[in-house]
Amino acid sequence: MRKLAVTMTTAVALAAQAAAAGEAITYVTSDSFEDASFALESAIVDRGLVIDYVSHVGDMLNRTGADVGSDVKIFDAADIYIFCSAVLSRKVMEADPMNIAHCPYGVFVAERGGQVMIGYRDLPDGPMAEVEALLDAIAREAAGQ
Repeated sequence: MRKLAVTMTTAVALAAQAAAAGEAITYVTSDSFEDASFALESAIVDRGLVIDYVSHVGDMLNRTGADVGSDVKIFDAADIYIFCSAVLSRKVMEADPMNIAHCPYGVFVAERGGQVMIGYRDLPDGPMAEVEALLDAIAREAAGQ
């Protein structure tokens, strides 16, 4: 019985860690969605990084809602800016090649219920902390914080 309790406690702790690792870090801004998007793009490009792709998630969700049987509007607008850093990517993947799972990096800007937020996905501790620090600096700058 004790072994089962320890196993269950360990499983719950691991599930909590996994859930926490995937959470988003967000910063609210008083800027409009358009101004926040421009600020985000500038914060990325001004660091010498190249935006590979802008995923228009909000548009996709709004366009496909009826197709999947939903009338729920999740975001008024939402975009994810996808980019990479050759320096940081090499560093974290030399430390652990499986850090490829976190590349490329993304910072989002979203508007919901009149509130605009900028954020990114929480990354695992260890070598990815340096990447998370970059994402945090970008998000804070774009949100004016």
